[in-house]
This record gives sequence, C-alpha cells and structure tokens, in this order.
Amino acid sequence: MTIKVMIVDDSAVMREVMQQLLAPHKDIEVVGAAMDPLLALQKMQTVWPDVILLDVEMPRMDGITFLRQIMATRPTPVVICSTLTEKGADITLQALSAGAVEVITKPTMGLRDFLKDSAQEMLTAIRTAARARVKPSVPTTLKKEEKLSADVLVNLPSSSGLLNQRTTEKIVLLGTSTGGTQALEAVLCELPANSPAIAIVQHMPEKFTRSFAERLDSLCAIEVREAQDGDRMLPGRALIAPGGRHMLIKRSGGQYFVEVKDGPLVSRHRPSVDVLFRSAAVQAGRNALAVIMTGMGDDGARGLKELHEAGARTFAQDEESCVVFGMPKEAIKLGGVEEIVALDEIPRVVMSWR
Repeated sequence: MTIKVMIVDDSAVMREVMQQLLAPHKDIEVVGAAMDPLLALQKMQTVWPDVILLDVEMPRMDGITFLRQIMATRPTPVVICSTLTEKGADITLQALSAGAVEVITKPTMGLRDFLKDSAQEMLTAIRTAARARVKPSVPTTLKKEEKLSADVLVNLPSSSGLLNQRTTEKIVLLGTSTGGTQALEAVLCELPANSPAIAIVQHMPEKFTRSFAERLDSLCAIEVREAQDGDRMLPGRALIAPGGRHMLIKRSGGQYFVEVKDGPLVSRHRPSVDVLFRSAAVQAGRNALAVIMTGMGDDGARGLKELHEAGARTFAQDEESCVVFGMPKEAIKLGGVEEIVALDEIPRVVMSWR
C-alpha cells in the first residue's frame, strides 16, 4: 500500500528537498505540499493524506493550531519537523501532547545537507506514523548488523549474583517510545502523590526531556523531573531519562538511585529501555515492577524478560490502546510479560506496587 504524504512547511527549500528525498521510494507518494496549513487544508479536500509532515511555526496558522484542528475533526498521523531549540522544544512538546506521532529535529541552517543525512530517519518516521492508531484529541539509527544490546553497559550476572533480596522500597519502571508522550501523561496524571518511585525511559531527542518533564510536573500530583546522576528514587517522584543519555538503576543498602551516563546506542536508542530494565533486573529484581508501553521496534523486550526472570512483576500495554504495538508485541513474543493491560489500567497496576 502506498503511503500518501502531505508536506506543510513555510520553507520552500524544505518542501523541495523533502519531495526529492521521498520521490525514489515506491511505497511513499507526496500528494501535496503547502507553505501553510490553510493551503494544505484546501489541497487535502481533494486527496486526504495518510501522513502529514508538519512544521511548527508558519504564517497565517501555526502548526499546533492546525494539528489540534486535524485531531479534533479527522485524526491523521502527523510527524513534526521542528527546529531544535529550548523554545522549539516547548512548542514541539505541545504538539506531541496534541497528538503528533513522531518528531524530527532540524537545524536553523544547512537544511539540504541535514535532510540528506537524515533521509532514513524521515522514512522510518513516515512509515511508523502510517501504521499508528491516532485518536481524536481537543535518533540516528545504527546499521542492523551494528545493533548493540545492554551488554555494552550492564553485565547480567548469574541468578545467584542478582541483588534480589526483598527491601521495603519498591520501584516502578516505564519504557515507551512512539505515542509515549500522551500515554505517559495519561498514566502519571492519574497517580496520587503517594505513588511508588518511578523511573521512565521515553525515546526523545536531547533537550526535549527537560521541557517534557516540566510540563508533566505542572499537571501531575506527583513530582516529575528530568533525572540527574545520583538522584534518589522516592515515593511520589518520577524520574525521566535525559534525551541522549542512558539511565540505570543503582542500589545502596535498601535504597535505589539512578545513574545517568553516556554510552553507545543500545537497541538503536539512547536512552534505551533495555538498559534501564537490565540494570533493574540486576539491582532490584523482585522489588521492581515494569511496564513496556507503546512504541516501535523491540527496545525493552529483552530487558523485560530479564526482569521477569529476576522475579519482577512485568506488564505490557495492550494493542488496542497503543499508538504503535511494536515494543509490547516483541516483549510478549519473548515471554517476558506477566500480564497485558490497557492504558487506563496502568495507574492501577502502578498503585498496586506499594
């Protein structure tokens, strides 16, 4: 099936280069390009696209307003193409909250070279978005043969070497990717201030996670913050791995902390859910509960199985409530999932772990 794409960007260079990049791919057809949302809407009345590539700041109508209008009237997968600045991060997070499926960051200069270098990322984003289930709403990857596992950062000892004894402190781990910004908001906003300590990996570019955490913190009863190295995991606190860095669980006595560190891409991501889950399997074992949520690919599937084998409680979000049922599906196939739950059941699962 051919994926029909509409490009909405006020940069003529951006529109031209995007069309040139997508033209050779037989499974993708650019059905229109427009310099602003109003022109795009006119063209979309003739041929409605399967995916919209959308800029954020444009004349006559900004991208966020257009996105909200589309999601309220005729939900369509949207990939955001946004300039990576602190200001842009805030704007893009609003777009993700409004229903965007993916985000591709672009520089303020050198667009032609950037787009050529990032062609595979754009193609992957479009193909992922085309498979996404969108609902009404009012990083550079390695070559396949170079895909690394959590072994590069965390050794998995024998079961006798796991720090598996019971402690009074229990921790919750959430791993998610495509569709995760909305899913995490839905979960975290339902948790009371006395919820268990939570560590989160959401696949998100560098500089976006701080704004994302600040936004959630303003909405939730619990404290939500971008993790810093050495932060203690405490009840009523959720720590989000910084974009571009891995986050691991560490234990000191009966207390849990996070370690934030650099390292290679693991399962093609940094931060990686596999790294978080593997470290928790080693350091927490049966004192952990983990949920793998909506997302493309298989990051987290192996780590969840390792957690399961270490005695942790393990859950996967169900297909119906996922935007992309990739990561949960792979975890289920590997046999590491204890129970499959809908998105609106995850807060109950989290609160059961106290």
